[in-house]
Amino acid sequence: MICTIVPSHILKEITCRGSRDQKEKALETLIQTEQFRGLRNALGILPFLTAVPIAGKWRTLYDAGNKFSLPGRMVREEGGLKNRDLAVNEAYEGSGIHYDFFKETYGRDSLDGKGFQLHSSVHYGRHYDNAFWNGTQMVYGDGDGDLFDRFTKCLDIIGHELTHGIVQFEANLAYEGQAGALNESFADVFGSLVKQYKNRQKAEDADWLIGEGLLKAKVHGKALRSMKEPGTAYDDPVLGKDPQPAHMKNYVETYDDNGGVHINSGIPNRAFYEASIRIGGYAWEKAGQIWYVALRDRFKAASDFKDAAKITFSVASETFGKNSKEAKAVSEAWKAVGIKI
Repeated sequence: MICTIVPSHILKEITCRGSRDQKEKALETLIQTEQFRGLRNALGILPFLTAVPIAGKWRTLYDAGNKFSLPGRMVREEGGLKNRDLAVNEAYEGSGIHYDFFKETYGRDSLDGKGFQLHSSVHYGRHYDNAFWNGTQMVYGDGDGDLFDRFTKCLDIIGHELTHGIVQFEANLAYEGQAGALNESFADVFGSLVKQYKNRQKAEDADWLIGEGLLKAKVHGKALRSMKEPGTAYDDPVLGKDPQPAHMKNYVETYDDNGGVHINSGIPNRAFYEASIRIGGYAWEKAGQIWYVALRDRFKAASDFKDAAKITFSVASETFGKNSKEAKAVSEAWKAVGIKI
């Protein structure tokens, strides 16, 4: 499973609407991602990196040297000196914050809960407009410098992609349809919470944007997605308009994007936002705890949105009481997006 932060539908829009140079770079990103996905499907879990569990946090950074071969040359590992390369340091620090968040908040030791080593490669390809989790490690492109900035720049992107690793080791939600949209939504939820945790922001003070700062100034948009207001993140002549629905009445039936995994994730994203605002305080403390326990203990590979509503309400009721403010908030949050429990 290759989970990318920039959906294919954005890149396809660029290949239709962009300048010649923009089209070429977007097409190259699409082609290389699909080739890598095909290679990984043929080989299974890629063998070039070990994931031997060790005690505590362990990060290793590689420089792919603008090539499409992974992992590249090792340039920094746990405890090593700060590198002169900004992307290396951002990936190192970001993966460390993600580790610390889950360890300190939920007592989880890395992605698998057993000390999984955090491998990351930067400078993947030339002008590569994406970042992804490939089942073994993190991979970051530098962006084209025209529409997209470097992908290590945004902590929520790092948090999003690494959370795909946690999903993989827990529910392993199928990457298609509603299960795939939940997979993407969990990544957005905890990507945002990692950023909120770093900034010590309460739910009402957070921006609830995914990829804020990634889009260059010329792009008419503020981020890749908005959890607070799905469908409003961007509206640009080249990228197109954000297609995310915020309610089940606008659910998008499509064969593209693995059945709309990046599109329909707006619905559970908004449900989590609504629950967090209704509960109040730091979103990772209660709403995040409910979603984390649900992912860890209850979700199955084929779980859909209705399942998600029932599971999170059940966890909230068991944790805080069936008539608690928290359980009521979860029920009302799913109702707000058109799903009754």
